[in-house]
Amino acid sequence: MRDEERDLAGPWRPALGALSGLLAGFGALATAELAAAAVRPQAGPVVAVGGAAIDATPAAVKDWAIRHFGTSDKLVLQVGIVIVLALLAVGLGVLAVRSRRAGAAGILLFGIVGAVAAVGRPDSTNLADALPAALGAVAGALLLYVLVGRLRVVRRERGSVGGRPAAATGGTEGFDRRGFVLTAAAAAAASAAAGAVGRSLTAASGKDAVASRARVALPRPASPARAVPARAGLRVAGISPFITGNTDFYRVDTALVVPKVDATTWRLRVHGRGVPRPVVHSYDDLLRRELIERDITLTCVSNEVGGPYVGNARWIGVRLADLLAECGVRPPSRGGPADQLVARSTDGMTLGTPVEEVMDGRDAMLALGMNGEPLPFEHGFPVRMLVPGLYGYVSACKWIQDIELTTFDSYDPYWVKRGWARKAPIKTESRIDTPKPFARPRTGTVMVAGVAWAQHRGIDKVEVRIDDGPWQEAHLAAEDSRDTWRQWSFPWQATVGGHTLTVRATDRTGRLQTERRTGTIPDGASGRHSVVVTVE
Repeated sequence: MRDEERDLAGPWRPALGALSGLLAGFGALATAELAAAAVRPQAGPVVAVGGAAIDATPAAVKDWAIRHFGTSDKLVLQVGIVIVLALLAVGLGVLAVRSRRAGAAGILLFGIVGAVAAVGRPDSTNLADALPAALGAVAGALLLYVLVGRLRVVRRERGSVGGRPAAATGGTEGFDRRGFVLTAAAAAAASAAAGAVGRSLTAASGKDAVASRARVALPRPASPARAVPARAGLRVAGISPFITGNTDFYRVDTALVVPKVDATTWRLRVHGRGVPRPVVHSYDDLLRRELIERDITLTCVSNEVGGPYVGNARWIGVRLADLLAECGVRPPSRGGPADQLVARSTDGMTLGTPVEEVMDGRDAMLALGMNGEPLPFEHGFPVRMLVPGLYGYVSACKWIQDIELTTFDSYDPYWVKRGWARKAPIKTESRIDTPKPFARPRTGTVMVAGVAWAQHRGIDKVEVRIDDGPWQEAHLAAEDSRDTWRQWSFPWQATVGGHTLTVRATDRTGRLQTERRTGTIPDGASGRHSVVVTVE
């Protein structure tokens, strides 16, 4: 018997090549995920490439993604990366039918891209971060080479009969269907198992951090928050609750994998210009200090007029100004050489905060707790920073591990490098929570209600306008503090037809919310929120 091999031919060639590519890509990602569980989850190629994509994305595009996808923007990005990789894998599979080496080389090339992205991340500390992408690429290349090898056509000649050619006496031609199906099935099963094991190990890798959080018992604060005034929360259906629950609190950051930091090993270093006594604090060090408890409203700079990225919570933590003063730090107004505090997180994020605002007497803190419990991992456990009155990108560093005193002239943190302003006090804003846009209320009394905020200045007045009519003052709920939002309501005598409802606020400095519309870049959106309704 003699076998003669030649290139695959026929209508099934591209389809089977594409399938081989998909299986090879699946195997590569599964192997990389398993390897990342052994190295660190952030070293996985999808996460590493996704992080690099976020860093390279223009600020306007990032803002668009947050606006349209909200807190699901990271999931959308990762799904998009997987889809692109799948399409590339299909293309490489078709290419491999013509040249197995070229197809395998293509997968190796993408492995190199993933490895470079992993070691280039700000939180990468050694070359081991390149291993997941490298191992995944090798596994994928080998799998593609083997699968396409099963698609080679084999002509088997069984000899000749009476001088006649074999083709006339039952010679056969075809590819190793059984071998291909068995190899493909085994590859799919092994890849699925590797991915499942990798995900399981990744989930288990944070068990020490989870256990450390479970053991935290927040001490009673030396300076507790005052009780929320009974009339701070209005009983109006559809209005945002005065205190935002932890699970409902907005989350906007660049971390594709939420860091899970073990509080027992966590350390915070304070150092830099004008710090004569640098110090390193542990989590227990902070717990033993005098703690303050405050209700503070946070706002994301990506929040559009009327947007959802604002929330109010009760925070407990260490007063940041006291911590800095113990290190010998002085604000610029008292001759201190540093005017910028750069906070660094465990995932490599950097935020820049004016030292003057941190030390001017406001309740800037290193927060340990949120709404009566240790910080959730999504919101910065074990420690995050917050400064009332400043947008989050210049004040609310989650998973903080380093504070460096420097100057605005000598260092630009992450968002400033991408076109955002160095300093960003929160603007005076208000929002209509109810009725919702395009609602169809009945005639009669319709309660228009919402929230207004101007952190560290406070809200003095809220007014509502119906269509082009006069501005009418709304009822303000009781104020908790000038660092929290205030609820408001306005009983509107609704008449049949379409109407536009608009709201504006005035803060305690007399500053009226501007009607001039601007986008979120570079220092927060401005304008007045309005909704259109049809009264029936």
